[in-house]
Amino acid sequence: MADNPAEIPELPSEQAINRLVSLLEPYRRITGPKLYGLKNLPDDGSLLVGNHTIYGFLDLPCLMAEVWKRRRIAIRGLGEHAHYAVPLWRDLLGACGMVRGTRDNVRALMRDHQTIMVFPGGAREVNKRRGQQYQLLWRERMGFARLAIEQGYPIVPVAAVGADDMLDVIIDQTTPGYGQLALAYERVMGFPTPPVVRGVGLTTFPRPERLYFWLGEPIDTTRFAGQKDDAAASTIRDETKLAILTGIQFLRDERDRDPDRDLVRRLFRRADPGTGDG
Repeated sequence: MADNPAEIPELPSEQAINRLVSLLEPYRRITGPKLYGLKNLPDDGSLLVGNHTIYGFLDLPCLMAEVWKRRRIAIRGLGEHAHYAVPLWRDLLGACGMVRGTRDNVRALMRDHQTIMVFPGGAREVNKRRGQQYQLLWRERMGFARLAIEQGYPIVPVAAVGADDMLDVIIDQTTPGYGQLALAYERVMGFPTPPVVRGVGLTTFPRPERLYFWLGEPIDTTRFAGQKDDAAASTIRDETKLAILTGIQFLRDERDRDPDRDLVRRLFRRADPGTGDG
């Protein structure tokens, strides 16, 4: 996260958020999201830190919608800088409440006790390669941990399962020939090259997998108050990473024994597919 003057788009009104959530309802019926651990989400602000699934947009809107519907908490997503190089796209993101991921923006959101969502894996984790489903590709990033310690902000680890099963990566940056094109694309766009994927049959249409989300217990950062060294941030980062990996495994186990994982079975059930243990 780079330092820039704080610039926070206005949060959409409740009516606007309700409209956005209603637009997702057809997709929700297909994906039947299950949400575990919603009780762990503080009312007065927290930093949600999660695993990015392939392409990013297949599950994140559903998580935000479920939290809004059941707790009336709006999540402010932090966007990669590359998103803001595209005029119309950045305007759309701002209208939906997304915030550019700068340090000053995050500090301003934390001072306002807002609920923030960040993915330390960023664009690299969105543009996964073959065999990288549900991996955390964070490298040594710990900026989120430093800011959470600085502001005494609780971190809520978040795990998501389902979207990485919707698509199979068939061509990526390691594929001969494609690698050179990928490198040129990244130099021009400043963004990792999206992989070539396959979903339903030979198409790129995502398979209708069920989505599963898990929110872990908040991680207290106040025990490192005043500490600006890498050791404190590294400890928080590693605790967060371990919690997310534990959550991912929990969700994969839940998915494997879920009798309603199959779309056809879910569609014929009368019960609300969105219920979890909250």
